[in-house]
Amino acid sequence: MGHEVAREPTRSRASTRRGLAPSPPPDPSARPAGGDPGDRGFTLLELIVTLFVLALATAIVVPSIGRGTEGIRVRAEVAGFSAFLRRAREESVTTRTDLAVTVDPVARLVLEETADNQVRARHSLPERITIEADPPAALTVYFSPLGFSTGGAFRVGGPGGVVYRVSVDPLTGRVQSRREPTR
Repeated sequence: MGHEVAREPTRSRASTRRGLAPSPPPDPSARPAGGDPGDRGFTLLELIVTLFVLALATAIVVPSIGRGTEGIRVRAEVAGFSAFLRRAREESVTTRTDLAVTVDPVARLVLEETADNQVRARHSLPERITIEADPPAALTVYFSPLGFSTGGAFRVGGPGGVVYRVSVDPLTGRVQSRREPTR
């Protein structure tokens, strides 16, 4: 009995039946839990530089998001004003009555009126929106039951210099809106 035999780890019958394998022996090449003294993480300087870069990126991006939302708000108001004009034309044709759409920039109102000056609909303009007729005297557009109109053009603007031109074709009564280039 002078020599020893290497024995495999024994498994209990219960673990063999359940398909459980023994845990593997520890890997000698694995790093200790504390790591090397030189691998302690990030330095304070690296963290400060990273935070500075993130703060700088945020300072650049956030104001541009605000400008983008203002442009969307102006576009939504232009769409509402254009829809009001289109609805007045459509109502004039379907009811076979003359209708007038009058813009009052001081009171910030757009009114739809019948020939006998009865107000049928109104649209309020928010404070941040400016509207002017082109030419300035043409603040009223008349729609005929036959579909044509007196025509008109309006400049609708908002904060940041965003300006749209809303025009009503005199022959067809068609309403179009397009953004004007910034100056």
